[in-house]
Amino acid sequence: MRAMGALAVIVAVSATTRGAAAATYEIGPSANLGTEIAKLLPSDELVLQGGTYTLTARLTITISGTEAAPIVIRGKAGETAHITRDASQNTINVAGSRYLVLKDLEVSGGSHGIRLDEASFVTIEGCNIHDTGDVALSANVAGRTYQGLRILRNHIHHTNNTGEGMYLGCNSGGCVMQESLIEGNYVHDTNGTTVVQGDGIEIKQGSWGNVVRDNVIHSTNYPCILLYGTAGNPPNVVERNVMWDCGDHGIQVEADAIVKNNLVLGAAANGIHSQVHQQSGPEDLVIVHNTVVVQNDALRSAAPVGSVVIANNALYSANAAAIRLANASALFTVAGNVGIGSLVGASGGLDASGSLASDFIDVAARNLFPAMGSKLIAAGDPAHVVEDDFNGTLRGGIADVGAYKYDASGNPGWPIGPGFKDTIGVGGSAGLGSGGTGGTAGTSGSAGTSGSGGGSAGEASGGTGANTAAGGSGAIAGVSGSGASSGTDSGDDGGCGCRATPSGPPHALSLIVAFAGLALRRRRR
Repeated sequence: MRAMGALAVIVAVSATTRGAAAATYEIGPSANLGTEIAKLLPSDELVLQGGTYTLTARLTITISGTEAAPIVIRGKAGETAHITRDASQNTINVAGSRYLVLKDLEVSGGSHGIRLDEASFVTIEGCNIHDTGDVALSANVAGRTYQGLRILRNHIHHTNNTGEGMYLGCNSGGCVMQESLIEGNYVHDTNGTTVVQGDGIEIKQGSWGNVVRDNVIHSTNYPCILLYGTAGNPPNVVERNVMWDCGDHGIQVEADAIVKNNLVLGAAANGIHSQVHQQSGPEDLVIVHNTVVVQNDALRSAAPVGSVVIANNALYSANAAAIRLANASALFTVAGNVGIGSLVGASGGLDASGSLASDFIDVAARNLFPAMGSKLIAAGDPAHVVEDDFNGTLRGGIADVGAYKYDASGNPGWPIGPGFKDTIGVGGSAGLGSGGTGGTAGTSGSAGTSGSGGGSAGEASGGTGANTAAGGSGAIAGVSGSGASSGTDSGDDGGCGCRATPSGPPHALSLIVAFAGLALRRRRR
């Protein structure tokens, strides 16, 4: 670590007399970052001036604030504080911290960009995490407890190796993230030539009570969003996300989840996929009011062991099934869906006379808002209407099919494209736990407890003809340094190893473009 250089300190009260009073410190790249972080107390704020903070020793943050007095480490407004290192360590480790906020930082390099070890009520907000040696952001250490995390409006992109944008929880419930909020992030380009997995957002088996909403995800190597079951705990919620150019399924979810108001606008495998994974099979699963436009199956589920509700979805498949259900049983409820493509494994619940040209305003421009006269308008099952839509507009009980509530004047919300989703909805499910600053949207909700973290190798999940992939690599041994704890980075949890062998063209930039008759961009091999 570089020697301590010039340091500007702005203190609310004298450091020798302040007691519990807050202090604000401002440092530049010549300061010893680990030392300055280690001295922070509840309510303190460390402001990093613009410049590059190149780490040569392991940086582990172990400080904690309180619910009423979190500790904040942030980049200075209007400047770019860039923390980077080589891949022999994670760039930032957070271990044993509570009520900590990392905000407006650029983080690059490292094995993982930011790795949460034992951490709860930690907020990561407005950070740019990119060009990592492995995972961008992880909370997957064996035996650890993760509660009330808030991952808000971060830009996550260009990963390597296992390459997940977010890897949260552990295989087979070895660690559990619960009652956490992943909201408003922009995740993309987890599909580089070095990437062997590359999910956008992955939440592992046993993690529960989490909300994944208002995220924009594209150009992944594995599913854009992947969720396992919660092992009978309260469900996870996946809502109001948009994704395209997903290198496998758009959304893959096994069980114990509410999947609503999402837009899947291109996937190499299926749009929404559910099958036996690390739990006993699909159960306690509600898939409602999603809009899916793909070439393969728009929605596919198999071998349920509990209730699976598929209702009021707009499901458009160019070459396969709108809905494909295997091992059909009374456990499936199918109602009020509209689209194109066959219905396999059910006897009703789909109007397959939809039309991309007349049901949506402009498919090629990613404007999947219902057009005037669309078959989606008021065509759903009123028994399965949810509270709001993709924009957060309250539905008022009107059963418009798909992710949007119809408005004759057109789409009142964010026009879909690369970048952050600008309009964050106000309806929908409750927000979660306390822990730092910053949430956007959502009503309040109470925090919960947490779990642990384990490390098994990757396992197959797949959809159509799954094949296994290598598990995640462990990080290389660490180097001790002043102001930060020493030791080695623990290994990754293995990754999901879950990749379907696509039955259609691989990894289109957006399969909605294919529907419009435009050229496809082939996925890099």
